[in-house]
This record gives sequence, structure tokens and C-alpha cells, in this order.
Amino acid sequence: MSRVKVFLDSSALIAAVISSTGAARALLVMSENGQIEIFISEQVVVESERSMARKVPQALPALRETLKDVGLRIVRHPAQEEIDKHLYLISDPEDVPILLAAISAKVDFLVTHNRKHFIDDPKVAERSGLRIGTPGDALAWLRENLKPRSG
Repeated sequence: MSRVKVFLDSSALIAAVISSTGAARALLVMSENGQIEIFISEQVVVESERSMARKVPQALPALRETLKDVGLRIVRHPAQEEIDKHLYLISDPEDVPILLAAISAKVDFLVTHNRKHFIDDPKVAERSGLRIGTPGDALAWLRENLKPRSG
């Protein structure tokens, strides 16, 4: 099996940087250990920096270190016409580029803390073809799917 690909939105990336013990951090560690591949988008970088500068500016250096050292794969921002064509995917148009970036990276799991727009609306996963959940959901799914197969 090729390496599992996971996409972090800004809420999950921020949680991974701020909490040293949470599930989002565990995903970063799994990436550093080569167990999974983590993708983010240009939009996630911008949103994370903006949000952390506003809410926890002292954590900005840790975010920049993570972006530099963890080997996250950064997906380009989709073209505006692509975004316009896919507005039906999710209720908040601002989240369309996140979904399109995750789809284009062909990830196995989109990780977010955004329940309102992503998790609580099962149609988003259905329409996008993505598995979507919290860092804890992703960790549980990974543990189940990365188990060595006994023959």
C-alpha cells in the first residue's frame, strides 16, 4: 500500500502546532516518521498565519518551523473558474478551495475541526468523494488502516 495521504485544513494545522499532545500533533509526528504524507494548501498557510497572528502570536515561530521542517506538501490554490464551478460542494464558498485542493492531491482523509461546514453536513463528503473528520477521527481511521495485515 502506498503511503496514506492526509490533508489538514487551517484549524487542524493550528491545533497540531499549538497542542503538544492532541491528535493533530500525532498526525504531524506520523508524517515526520514517514508513516503518512500530509498535504496543505496555499490557502491553509495564509489562513493559519493570519489566525495565529491574531489569536496566539507567540506560536507563529512554531508554525513557521513546522511548515519548514515537517515536509508538508503544499497544493496550489485552485483557479477562480474551478472554484466557481464547484460552489455546490459545500455551503460556505470560502471552503470550496480547501475541498478542491484536497481532491486534487488525491488524499485519503481531509482533517478539520470545522464541524459546521465540513463534518456535520454528510453531503460534503458525499459530493467531494473525500473522507472527512476531526484529527481524532483521522487517527482512529489511520490506526485501523495502517495495521499490518496478517496472512
